[in-house]
Parts: sequence; C-alpha cells; structure tokens
Amino acid sequence: MMRFAALAVLVAGFLADGEGASAQSLESGRKTFEERCALCHGGDGEGGEKGPAIDVRLSALSDADLTKLIHEGRPLKGMPGRLVPEAEMTGLRKFLRALQREAPKVERKSVRTTDGGTFEGQVLGEGLDDLQLLTDDKRVHLLRRVGDLFRAVTSEAGWPTYNGDPGGNRHTTLTQIDKTTVTRLAARWLFSIPDAGLLQVTPVVVGGVMYVTAPNQCFALDAGTGRPIWHYKRPPTKGVSGGNANRGVSVAGDRVFMVTDHAHLVALDRYTGELRWETEMADWHQNYAASSAPLPAGDLVISGVSGGEHGANGFVAAYEQATGKEVWRFWTVPRPGEPGSETWQGKDVAHGGAPTWFTGSYDPALDLVYWPTGNPTKEYNGDDRQGDNLYASCILALDGKTGKRVWHYQFTPHDLWDWDATQTSVLVDAQWQGQPRPLMLHANRNGFFYVFDRRDGALLLAKPFVRNLTWASGIGADGRPLKLPDQEPTAAGTKVCPSQDGATNWYAPSFNPATGLYYLQTVEKCSVYTKSDQGEWESGRTYLGGTQRTAPDPKPQRILRAIDIRTGQVAWELAQTGPANSWGGTLSTATGLVFVGEDGGGLMAVDAESGKRLWTFQTNQTWKASPMTYMFDGKQYVAVAAGPSIIALAVADEASR
Repeated sequence: MMRFAALAVLVAGFLADGEGASAQSLESGRKTFEERCALCHGGDGEGGEKGPAIDVRLSALSDADLTKLIHEGRPLKGMPGRLVPEAEMTGLRKFLRALQREAPKVERKSVRTTDGGTFEGQVLGEGLDDLQLLTDDKRVHLLRRVGDLFRAVTSEAGWPTYNGDPGGNRHTTLTQIDKTTVTRLAARWLFSIPDAGLLQVTPVVVGGVMYVTAPNQCFALDAGTGRPIWHYKRPPTKGVSGGNANRGVSVAGDRVFMVTDHAHLVALDRYTGELRWETEMADWHQNYAASSAPLPAGDLVISGVSGGEHGANGFVAAYEQATGKEVWRFWTVPRPGEPGSETWQGKDVAHGGAPTWFTGSYDPALDLVYWPTGNPTKEYNGDDRQGDNLYASCILALDGKTGKRVWHYQFTPHDLWDWDATQTSVLVDAQWQGQPRPLMLHANRNGFFYVFDRRDGALLLAKPFVRNLTWASGIGADGRPLKLPDQEPTAAGTKVCPSQDGATNWYAPSFNPATGLYYLQTVEKCSVYTKSDQGEWESGRTYLGGTQRTAPDPKPQRILRAIDIRTGQVAWELAQTGPANSWGGTLSTATGLVFVGEDGGGLMAVDAESGKRLWTFQTNQTWKASPMTYMFDGKQYVAVAAGPSIIALAVADEASR
C-alpha cells in the first residue's frame, strides 16, 4: 500500500498549496474508488482476491473507454457495471489516472547451459522448470532447467500451415504415437483464451513455438508447456458484417501471417509479435470480412475473403511475403464481358457472392494454387441469377505466379442449397489404374466424393458418400450432376438431402497412403428449404433469398467414414452419439491411427483399417476445430482447440502410470 500512501500525501499537498478544485476532485475520486472499486481491485489498483490489477491497464484506455467500462462493466468476467453520476465520474477518472503506471520494466537474465554456453536476454516467460528468453538478435530460446543450469529444447517436426502440409493432407509420418502407445495418451498442458468462445483454430508449430488465434488475436506459446511468449491483439472492428471466427495462421521464414475481422492481411515477426506489415484486402464497409489461415506459396502468401451471405463478391489474392504488396487477384464472379459472365443472367451478378474464405491447397512442383469457392449469394432464390453462376461452388486451379485460371470444376451449378465448395482439397500422389498419378481428393458438401487429376482437372471418379441424397442421381459423363426434379426451394418449403450444413463441411479430412483410405466426418441430415423474395441488396444486411430448417426425418447423425479412393466405396463407418452439431475433423497417422473430434465431445483415436475405437479423451466441448500433431523435445504431441482452450497431449511414461 506504499503507492496509496504516497498518493494520499500528494492529495494533501495539493490542498495545502491551494490547488483547490483539482485537489478536491482528486480527493472525491479517491473516496468514490474506495466505495465502489477498491474491494475488488485493491486500494492501490494492484489487484485483490476478487479482481485483477488495473494500474498497468489504464494507459490503454481513453477517458471515453474508461467511462464506458465503468458504466457497462464486463459481465462475462464477473465485473458488474456501476452507474456513477457524472459529478463523481470526473473525480474518479482523475484518481484512476493518478493510479496509472507504466508496465513493469523488461526483466533480463543470463543463464548457463548444460553444454557450457550462456544465454542472455529478455525474459518472456518463466516457470519452475522452463524459461523463454528473447536474445538481442531477436530470437526466442526455449530452455529447460537442469539443476542450476539450462538446456535448449529440440523441435524435430513442426506444423507450419493450417493443414500441416501445403497439399492439404492432415497425415503425419511421426511414429511415437501408435496402436500400442495411444492408450497412454494424456493431457500435458492446457491454454485458454478468455472470451474467445468456441475456437476454430488449428495450432501451428514452428521451431518449438506454437501460434494460435482468436479473432484479431495471436498468441505465441512454448509448445512444450503452453506458456505464453507474446500476444498480438487489436480491437474488434465495430460494424463489421462477419469475422467472428479465426482459424489460424501460417508461418514462412520469420513471419506469421494472419487475417483480421475486417479483411486485412497482416505479417507479424514470429519471434516478437511485432507488426511487420498490414494490407487491406478489401473494404469492410462493402460487407467484406476474413476468417481463415493464409497459405504460403513460394515467396507469396495467398488469402481470400468472406462476406458472401452479405452480397460481397469473392476473390483470391496473392501478396509478397516480404512487403505485403499485392501481386495478383482473381475475382470469382466474372465482370460483364469476361469469360463466365454469360453464366449470370440477372441483376444479382453485382452481388454474386462466391466468397473465398477457406484456406486452399498448393502444389509447389506444378506451382498451382487450388482454392475452393463459396456458394452464390441469395443462395435459396436463383431467379435473378439464372445460369450456372461461375465461379461459385467451384475448385479453382490458379497459376501460382500470375493467378490465371488453369482449370476449374463446379460441383453444384446454379447452387440453391448453400453447398459451397469450401472443403479441403487433398493433394496426393497415388496409383490410379496401375499408374502413378497426381490426384486431388475432394468430398463435397453436396454429398459426392470426387477424384481429379490435379494437373488438368480431369474428373476420374464421382460417387455419393452419404445415404440421404435426394437432389441428384449421380454425376454424368460430362461432369455435371444429374439433377432430380422437385428439389428447388419453394415458398411452401422443400425437403432436400443433404442438409444446408452439407454431407460434410470445412472440418478436415485426411488420407493414409498405406491404407488407400480417405477419412472424413459426414452428416446424415436433411433440410426444408424455403424461398422468398428478399428485395434489393442493402449494405450490412444478409442477402439469402429464403431460409432453411432441419427436417425432422431422418434424425441427424454424425458418422466417421473411410472411403476407398480408387472405387469411392465406403470401407467402414463409425456412427457417433450426439446432436450432430459438432465440427471436428480428422488427422491420420503412418502408425495406422485416425484422430477425430467425435460428436459427443471426445477426442477419439480409431484403427485406420477397421474403424475400431481405441482411445477417447473427453473434453465436454462442441468441436469447432480439427486436431494436428508435432514433435517437441523428443515427444510427439497431439493438439486441438476444444471450446476456448488449446489442449496438448502426449504419451505418458510407463513409470508415471
């Protein structure tokens, strides 16, 4: 309480020196603070049992922000609002400014290492057994205590992009976790992000540092302990139409790339979190937003935008990793006179949608970027957009250097059911009819599983993978769906299968080359689609052209399926118990496992050949993210976002069982 006593002396000095009005205001503010705030935050603002320290936080708040915080409180954090009269508020603000102090000075430390060396630098984090130092060369060193000495950790295998591999396949060659050790898998650490809701992020790990995100936030963590190293944060954009999720970052060189809620692409220093550059991809006032991890491709970084439900036309754009300068841009709704514009007959081409919000895949050998596109806007009413509506609900193959279209495939021409193509396209090299061939595997939201030659887009296979599929009888020789009658939305409502959620969605699939099986979470569910006349597009409003609701029959169910990529047949399936509203994907391993977020809230491991359940870790959360894996300091970890937390698991030693 020494600072509080000093403040009291300061007030008394003001009074003695005749600084009447100011001192009286300060004194009245002190009394207001003691009556209303000190119980939780302490009389000196340094925190107490019921509330955190506020003295170092005040400098980030303007007077207007401070007044709003006091009046409205933070209910989610247990802080009630206080309706302080303006006559008292003036003095309270003055007193709080007197309490305000800068953050503590940077702590530095020099330590000796087990190999006879030394490290000296800024302490970023420290525990009983771990230490994170930022040395003067702006490099982060993760250290572990060994008696009075420290040793540097090792990071044998990371996960640098959203799917680990630019080709989009969540398959690992790590072998420490196998069918004999998976039953000893146990939680090693947990990191929670306050007020983040259900995280949709996939952790990225490079050099032993894990990067995780929430909207407009990025945390760098020690991947062995979860201890924070740095935190980048910016305020939410008021009035933005989307951007209420963030699915992660990518890392290339010394930069971390992420998008903001208002469709900006930023590059952060991966060691310090400092902003290196920021580029506006689109004007958020035109209903643009962004949510998914960018994709490095050569010396470029590729990103897309959301906003389709609000009438924003999509695009894929490439930027220099070093500077953020735009190199190329491909619009997914052609402008009048451009190829594909003839597939839009009507006024809705101006607000056609086809957003590009989900992370694509990349083949460095072909230098082709494969990017999925969203559905057309006013998705349930196609009256003002007659035609196929290219390039909505497509996969685009774009030249990595120029962004020129090399080929495309439209899964659902003239989409009326919100079946976007924003699912991961998995690039694999496999035998096809006895010959090696570069393939693309894609299970679409419309209920069909596709295999392409990824060089030219030749369609090699198209088979349904769910039982409830009513809109098409198959895919014709020309690659177009064979649509069935009476499946378009109507004013009275039309039952269609699969549902608006899709037979699958953006949660991750994976492929094991040893089994030849492709693993994905599927949903048996149908929707009743209703068409309406919404009227003219308006900025800031959704542009849907109708509604949909879940059909009562069949009862929705989530089923993990393994598909033989050569035949399209389901090799095995594992039905789950739950409300069928989870969004957890898969991770396959070279040791014959498939990790999956199952519908009952458990992280589950199953036998990749048979689908037999081998292990479950219950999180009691609704999944919105897919698992990943990495090797750190001699241990293989599996990590996943569960609810507001990142959980990292590893095999427990026999001695600790």
